[in-house]
Amino acid sequence: MVYRFKLVSDEVSNFSREYEIDSTATFLQLRNTILDSVGYSKDDFNSFFLCDDDWQKNEEITLEDMGSSSDQDIWVMGDTPLNELIEEDGQRLIFVFDYMTDRAFFMEMKESFPGRTLSDPICVLKRGQAPAQYIDMDEFENKIDQSILNPVLPAEDLDLDIYGDDQYDEEDIADGFDINNL
Repeated sequence: MVYRFKLVSDEVSNFSREYEIDSTATFLQLRNTILDSVGYSKDDFNSFFLCDDDWQKNEEITLEDMGSSSDQDIWVMGDTPLNELIEEDGQRLIFVFDYMTDRAFFMEMKESFPGRTLSDPICVLKRGQAPAQYIDMDEFENKIDQSILNPVLPAEDLDLDIYGDDQYDEEDIADGFDINNL
């Protein structure tokens, strides 16, 4: 079976990627395909998180075993095939590519193709330019400081786009992030 994933960023409104990957491929293969398609280095630590319908993080799939002493299952990208954790169309994931600033891509498994196989994952759609892999820490800290001092700053003062627009409806925010509207 082949899965098709859509990936978007909350930082760049016109950016998206779509990937097709065999369901037996590992999360590491998916990670590497994503990083290659956006031109990011593979030297940094990243994780996938399985999410609920409201984008709340649940299970984490890490690049390496962090030696957790908890009773929770530990999922390592290189050891975990996608079909072990991805069970249905619509499954949501977050791919954290920058742990220092908690920057991430939002993903959804859009479609599955039973009876098909794929030897190597491929990026089937590229739209827009990916956000920079690294953010200037001084700029990031300044934005954090400003949001703490003045938490009601309009989004345009922080150079943030909410749903790709500087005008937004608070009901949309209350309903959550919808990948289909991007």
